[in-house]
Amino acid sequence: DYTVEVPAAGASTGSADARLQELVRFEMVLSARVLRYVHDAHNGRVDPNRITGYYDFPAKPLDMDGVLKTLTRTQQVRTYLESRHPQNAEYQALRVELESLQASADDEIVVDPKLLLKPGETSPELPKLLAKIARNLDDDMGGAYGEILATLATSEVYAPELVPVIKAVQKKAGMKGDSVIGPRTVAALVGTSKADKIQKVQVALEELRWLPSDLGSPRVFINQPAFSASYIENGEEKLKTRAVIGKTTNQTSFFYDQLEQVDFHPYWGVPQSILVNEMLPRLRRDPGYLDRAGYEVVNARGKRIPSSSVNWGAYGAKIPYGVRQLPSEANALGELKILFPNKHAIYMHDTPQKSFFQRDMRALSHGCVRLQDPRGMAAAVLGTSVDYIAEKLKHGHATEKVARRIPVYVAYFTAWPDMSGKVEYFSDIYDRDTRLQQALDSTEAVRSPAI
Repeated sequence: DYTVEVPAAGASTGSADARLQELVRFEMVLSARVLRYVHDAHNGRVDPNRITGYYDFPAKPLDMDGVLKTLTRTQQVRTYLESRHPQNAEYQALRVELESLQASADDEIVVDPKLLLKPGETSPELPKLLAKIARNLDDDMGGAYGEILATLATSEVYAPELVPVIKAVQKKAGMKGDSVIGPRTVAALVGTSKADKIQKVQVALEELRWLPSDLGSPRVFINQPAFSASYIENGEEKLKTRAVIGKTTNQTSFFYDQLEQVDFHPYWGVPQSILVNEMLPRLRRDPGYLDRAGYEVVNARGKRIPSSSVNWGAYGAKIPYGVRQLPSEANALGELKILFPNKHAIYMHDTPQKSFFQRDMRALSHGCVRLQDPRGMAAAVLGTSVDYIAEKLKHGHATEKVARRIPVYVAYFTAWPDMSGKVEYFSDIYDRDTRLQQALDSTEAVRSPAI
């Protein structure tokens, strides 16, 4: 939808006026197509905020008059148009990946994504899975298991000799290594199909156009489908930690902001939704529960009152009381939280539920981002040491401002390059890629064809 048909060279078969009109029309259409291209390269082809309420991005102003003036003066049109795309290394790595995928041969090994196989069971899908594992063996894995895979390459029986092979590749993929071959194992071992990879990369390129061209340094980058959070400075990933994000019913939004402060031994203000949906049924049975569990209740005037004094049975969807949990080992936010105030009330924090970080699928929170290494992240953003954070935590509730300007990206990319430029692929846990692809397809369908 950027194509323009060039008028035939030479004199028109019609009148001079007709030829002039043809050339004027061509110039107008060409200008419109160039402006469309520049807009799409700068802002993206679709408005993300119209796709879902979980996308939240500020407008990226674009001076269209300035674009046309620049194009009339410059001899480097291609260079200028290229400069309107994001200039970060991540965007370039994704473009390289897309070109590589489009040029690669279609020699995929396809395994039933719904395969479920336990040791001793039989499946015609097993040889294909083993072939895929053998193709992707590195030197260490090849030395340990190459002979077994070669010997049993055509076996449809999940023999005992294959159990350590499957466990090893599961663990390498970040899974538990339970030897059961299920959909998650197939997805991890076989990987994403070429067609799906192409779509994921194209979607990721579109999403990157919603962000600043320069992502900033230092920065915090949370990639929700990867269940990870990183601190990046001067092109180096100084810290990477596992993260827990929102459940599918309490999704974490995709947006970016600026870090503001770290709260040590924080209070937790219980959201009304949690108070109504999760706590109220118990409070109706046991009005004094909050008093015993380390919570404070305040009325509309800000006065603290005993939980046991409230007739909780009188309230439904709206409760005229505020509830907050006092700092403690049981506090839902753990020992610290890292704030970047936003309308979604999302922040990073510690958690007493450490076992969640051992799971492969970590969309388990009410929307905030829980960190496996909150002390490390706090030290990074404050520009200090983990020892300093530990000492700070000895002295009770306190806050400390983030002195530097550090952007934080609460992002959602199912294709994303690591620091070496290698693109990794992740599951679309919230089904957002599907909706974005539909929006991209609709945009292409409604735009004018080539003129």
